[in-house]
Amino acid sequence: MTDTPRLMDQLEQISGIVDKIVFSNEENGFTVAVLAGASNRTDPIHIVGTIPGLQAGEAITCRGNYKHHSSHGRQFEVSSFEVSFPKDLVGIRRYLESGGIRGIGPVYAKKIVDHFGKETLDVIDHRPTRLLEIEGIGKKKLHKIMDHWNEQKKVRDVLVFLRGHGVGNAVAKKIYKKYGENTKEELQKNPYGALQGIFGIGFKTADKLAAELNIPKTAPIRVESGLEYVLRELSDQGHTCYPEEKLFTLAETLLEVDLASLSKAITMLELNDRIVRRELITKEGPLLHVWLKSSFLCETTIAAELNRLVSSPCAIREIKQEKAMEWVEEKHKLRLATEQQKALLQSFTEKVQIITGGPGTGKSTITKAILSIHEKLTERICLAAPTGKAAKRMSEITRKWAKTIHALLEVDFQEGGFKRNKNHPLECDLLIVDEASMIDTHLMFHLLRAIPSTARLIFIGDIDQLPSVGSGNILRDMIESGRIPVTRLNHIFRQGKDSQIVLNAHKINKGEFPYLAEPKEESDFLFLEIEEPGEIVNRMIHLVSEEIPNRYSFDRLGDIQVLSPMKKGTIGIENLNVALQQALNPKGKEVTRFGRIYREQDKVMQIRNNYQKMVFNGDVGRIERIDLDEELVEINFDGKVIEYEISELDEVVLAYAVSVHKYQGSECPCIVMPIHTSHFKLLQKNLLYTAITRSKKLVVLLGTKKAIALAVKNDEVETRYTGLATFITEKLP
Repeated sequence: MTDTPRLMDQLEQISGIVDKIVFSNEENGFTVAVLAGASNRTDPIHIVGTIPGLQAGEAITCRGNYKHHSSHGRQFEVSSFEVSFPKDLVGIRRYLESGGIRGIGPVYAKKIVDHFGKETLDVIDHRPTRLLEIEGIGKKKLHKIMDHWNEQKKVRDVLVFLRGHGVGNAVAKKIYKKYGENTKEELQKNPYGALQGIFGIGFKTADKLAAELNIPKTAPIRVESGLEYVLRELSDQGHTCYPEEKLFTLAETLLEVDLASLSKAITMLELNDRIVRRELITKEGPLLHVWLKSSFLCETTIAAELNRLVSSPCAIREIKQEKAMEWVEEKHKLRLATEQQKALLQSFTEKVQIITGGPGTGKSTITKAILSIHEKLTERICLAAPTGKAAKRMSEITRKWAKTIHALLEVDFQEGGFKRNKNHPLECDLLIVDEASMIDTHLMFHLLRAIPSTARLIFIGDIDQLPSVGSGNILRDMIESGRIPVTRLNHIFRQGKDSQIVLNAHKINKGEFPYLAEPKEESDFLFLEIEEPGEIVNRMIHLVSEEIPNRYSFDRLGDIQVLSPMKKGTIGIENLNVALQQALNPKGKEVTRFGRIYREQDKVMQIRNNYQKMVFNGDVGRIERIDLDEELVEINFDGKVIEYEISELDEVVLAYAVSVHKYQGSECPCIVMPIHTSHFKLLQKNLLYTAITRSKKLVVLLGTKKAIALAVKNDEVETRYTGLATFITEKLP
């Protein structure tokens, strides 16, 4: 950091050893630390300021001023700083204890410093084999320590550079991992392009760095990158494209540039084949929309692949339909309803088909009927679903092996993407895909390209649920195109008389107010009327930790899931997770990262697709082990134990409470959900409907009847801008 000469005269300077990190925000670098031995003082000094990546034990020289804080007393407010390795025994030990070198934790830090004294860091740097003198350090552990130390030596120069520009250690390591020793050159050349695609680093971080590097606001690389960033953010919100006029409004606010700069930038992006612009017919008439090139290719390819499948002959021979229907009814001892008969008949004739319906309408029954008949015609049948839990449930229903779509397509770890593709298609004559409302545009693109032309494809899902977490509105767009045969199952079969959950789900879907049972009643759908958000939290904690487990014999962590519509606020996901973690898992080995505490036995959720680890956005697991010495965390996802470095923990969040969106496709014995007018913006019919249909045995709502009424009456599905319905209409006859 650089200070002007005038400011430098006014600033004080102190030096010392970082004794303790009190608070550190990984996102913005704001740090509160205790400095020992500063300026020959015996009492510790609290330093505060933007000091990203600071670690206990490091020697630091700070420039700034003393300030008095009303709550925390006298503090030294840091304006600029320089960090170096510690020189004394206390500092060296603190540094090693803090995780400065992977493989050395508190136990080995003491042993090493006791043995080598002030020469410790010199020994590690120049005579590392001497570490074998320490009991417990063998050749394997030595190699791990040295690999990390050598990596740290290389990255140190980069860390100093990035620290000086406000970038913390965790983020800096990710940047270094991508560019290595060329990091500085790449960032100085184009920080926007260099940082794009690194998880946890967005445009705002790049923009801050660009400002430090004196790149002007109107620079073409900034405006073009800013427009792409807005489109990526919109993609994260579910849109595959966006009206150009609305895009410019968002970009003007973010970038603080005029319309002329934006127009010039979008023209250059189009010329460089990074975005696509074309008109779509909307309710307001024809409007120019903008796609990222990858999103446009995905949507147009999906339409073309559907056309390929529909236009090709079927490998499955024709059969006598009426006899087949009679046979399957007799085999399963059932009587198919009219719409179920229609779905079954279409499965004999159509190449691509959609079956949609709510809970209890017989989707499982018709799936089993279709399978029973087709098993007589071919052995080449595949079953798939978007998530592990949905695939497991499909297997339980059909008693046939079902895979996740990712597993079906076989992730290619070496080349990226999937092994199953156009050149190496799936070996199937029939593919049935369940929970189709959850499939996003990117996954649909890869799935369709891997299906052989002669195969029959059946999508099963609930059109009234929330759309996919990823971008697109695949199931709705396919239905609204009018080009693919659809069967809607409306008649309620399952649990009709016994389950208030199913009846209320259909009431809500019709825009009717549900029946709300009080806690003393014998019902699987309970409502507790509570006005104050703080009281909702308190009652919810007692419900989840005591009342529900005791009354229904549910496991507190495995059988009960709290859902919430919002992220922020008293009854938002973040606050609920902190409160529930303290109630359900208050003690144990822990690590603090990215402002969150993670403990062994914590319930966590993966928030991005990680193809290397084969865990995906929305997967829920449990932390089994935290190894502070090795800086590793082991998380069990449904029987599969995955290893994370502590620096990778930004990929997982606490999951005692999760969003309704993230939990779609999963089921749980008990769902508990706050519903309150403070969630006004997100009170929608399809959100409440999706939430309660995640439960298999019990739903408990806490909040106000007014909030429920608002949700039930709000049938305006949040607009997702996509072009798929248009492209399907253009491609399919």
